[in-house]
Amino acid sequence: MDLSAINPVLLIASLMVAATPILLAAIGELVVEKAGVLNLGVEGMMIIGAIAGFATAVESGSPTLGFVVAAAAGAALSLLFVFLTQVVLANQVASGLALTLFGLGLSALLGQSYVGVRPPEMAQIQLPVLSDLPFVGPILFSHDPVLYFGIALTAAVGAMLKFTRGGLILRAVGENHDAAHALGYKVVRIRILAILFGGACAGLGGAYISLIRVPQWTEGMTAGIGWIALALVVFASWKPWRALLGAYLFGGVTVMQLNLQAAGVAIPVEYLAMSPYLITILVLVILSADKSRAPAALGRIFHASR
Repeated sequence: MDLSAINPVLLIASLMVAATPILLAAIGELVVEKAGVLNLGVEGMMIIGAIAGFATAVESGSPTLGFVVAAAAGAALSLLFVFLTQVVLANQVASGLALTLFGLGLSALLGQSYVGVRPPEMAQIQLPVLSDLPFVGPILFSHDPVLYFGIALTAAVGAMLKFTRGGLILRAVGENHDAAHALGYKVVRIRILAILFGGACAGLGGAYISLIRVPQWTEGMTAGIGWIALALVVFASWKPWRALLGAYLFGGVTVMQLNLQAAGVAIPVEYLAMSPYLITILVLVILSADKSRAPAALGRIFHASR
């Protein structure tokens, strides 16, 4: 065992990269759940975003275009969830699980010809003077634009929910959709927009995995990150800044287990590999007893004729 082989600068920088796809997916799902909808299809939308973004970037040579298409693909797949839950009023849990299974199967089919292909690299942002600072520069000021976009999106969503009329309406729909409808708000329209936003964020998170974090395409490469994002929303008590901190916590656990494996720690590799998911389960068990912070109408079907 050689812990001196672990570089703390690279460890923290890698932590931020590992946290970004979780954060993007979690922020999207947080908005969806604030609107009173439970979408368990995050994993499926992420993997579709991963293959859509990867294929677009490879064919066009533009990672930026890949991310745009990935967001569109995630939103497009979420339209299936919209139809099932907001139009035909199907059970949200079953619909979300079906969406995940569909996304995993479709991505495996679409990605067959891209196995082993290397995508074009996205340029990192290099800030004059700041990027050259010792220790702090490589950690905070030498990353790709999407990482900073994820942090900015967290701030924007937090401000929107807390300080804007749109955020107030969204929260009202999630707390009591019947009262919001009685006040004249278009509950279904608001929920559809929230679901589309969540799908786009999940697609971005998936593309980040295939284009930046692990720049290649592998079937099922999201590997449960969508489920971790769902758990993170509960962990964060539906608050964006807590989601940011939670994403870095889970990202840190993931990166640490990889570094411990590389350092030759005398713990079976299987135990280290499953540690992020064990911590996810533990967090859910601890927090499941306190449901008071969840949106009151979460998972409930709304029908305007009632």
